[in-house]
Amino acid sequence: MKNFFLVENPLVKRDVTILRDKNTNQNEFRLAMDRVSHSIAIEISKSFELTEFEVETPLEKTKGFKFKKQIVLIPVLRAGLSMVSSFLAMIPDAKVGHIGLQRDEKTLQPVDYYYKTPKNLDESVTIVLDPMLATGGSAVASFNSLKQKGVGKCILACLIAAPEGIKKMNEHHPEISIYTAALDRQLNSVGYILPGLGDAGDRTFGTL
Repeated sequence: MKNFFLVENPLVKRDVTILRDKNTNQNEFRLAMDRVSHSIAIEISKSFELTEFEVETPLEKTKGFKFKKQIVLIPVLRAGLSMVSSFLAMIPDAKVGHIGLQRDEKTLQPVDYYYKTPKNLDESVTIVLDPMLATGGSAVASFNSLKQKGVGKCILACLIAAPEGIKKMNEHHPEISIYTAALDRQLNSVGYILPGLGDAGDRTFGTL
């Protein structure tokens, strides 16, 4: 699968298991999501371009580095909010926008209700945060909106992905890299990922 990156290590596998477990309580779920999001942020950062500059230590001058482009985080409301703090912990100078999409439970298609992003997206690296890449409808709609605003380089960060969602992203936005901690088997008849972890938003925010 083009531009697909599976973030795997023993810590991530342990935490994905915690996320999947139906008996995991809300606090444990949030903590595991934070840890996995940290790992994904680190993996994504390997693709960032750097600019070299001179920095002075207490002893001498030496070579330093900073990001060549502004990093912009765009969580897809509401579940994407659960990944923001982890990414900001790793990229504290990142700017944050928001896209509000909700799924029509009959058609499974996304309905857009909110959009607010920083300026100069064309000169930034934009990371869309959405824990679940299921049907791919919300992801495709998010990048459609961003491209209409003239976005530059884009990346999708998710916790769990289904083959159907990856296929749809490759059909509509093949140039966008997808980073995830788990590639699951399939979707069920109502568009939920199997084996999955349930509704990430509900389990994070206690709205079960």
